[in-house]
Amino acid sequence: MSEQQLIERAKKGDTKAFEELMKRTQTNIYNLGFRLLGNKEDAADLMQDTYIKAYENLDKFEGRSSFSTWLYRIATNNALMKLRKEKNKNISIDEIKKIGDKDYKIEISDWYENPSLYFKSNELKQQLQEAIDSLPPKYKSVFILHDIEELPISEVAKILSLSIPAVKTRIHRSRMFLREKISEYIKKHGN
Repeated sequence: MSEQQLIERAKKGDTKAFEELMKRTQTNIYNLGFRLLGNKEDAADLMQDTYIKAYENLDKFEGRSSFSTWLYRIATNNALMKLRKEKNKNISIDEIKKIGDKDYKIEISDWYENPSLYFKSNELKQQLQEAIDSLPPKYKSVFILHDIEELPISEVAKILSLSIPAVKTRIHRSRMFLREKISEYIKKHGN
């Protein structure tokens, strides 16, 4: 059954159709939540909240974007609200590191056979992840959606309700921020 057919059936109260829509999108929504929030529990909660909100507002889905884009928008907005609430809590960076495991699927190629260089590469991966985690939420969401989830700029703009130039600016700024953080680390550790 096509996505559009499932949406129409779900709008008429067919819960099996909505379950099928969930099955088709749950991995992407979970991964987005994990990357934005940094731990499995928050990602699972975000995914659940996203589907509840989507189900409650299904009649408002007009089809001007794809269903997955609409879900990404709901999930991203929910994640940003959670991050804003957490930002107001005074938590140290050391405590944040202890919350859940932060094993993202960000790959930095290992060009070396030498074990000591391999460990330095792993340290660099960890530094990159910490730099991504330290991005302000408005830059982090754009970076994750575009550079990690590999969504086109136009779709990121729809998800975040931003103009395409605003998305491009935020992508550029997030990359510059990350470049600066990684450069500081490399200078400090003589990589």
